Amino acid sequence: MARGWESKAVASQQEEAQRGEAGDTHRPLSEEERVRIQRRRTLELARARTAADFVRASTPAQQVMLERALEALDAELRALQS
Repeated sequence: MARGWESKAVASQQEEAQRGEAGDTHRPLSEEERVRIQRRRTLELARARTAADFVRASTPAQQVMLERALEALDAELRALQS
């Protein structure tokens, strides 16, 4: 579970980097866009760490707590995409 998400995040970051290196001339990002991108990256990193913690969780209570955290992070990521 954690590896799948991390792989997607890495692939997404690589695609973004390639787009930036391809010489595309885009308008500069607004402050709001920069904040939104940073928030998304922060959420993606938090989700990856939480997913890794979930895999290593040793008690049912930990698993429940981490599962709820993953659901909340997923909801925030979906909200950022809309």
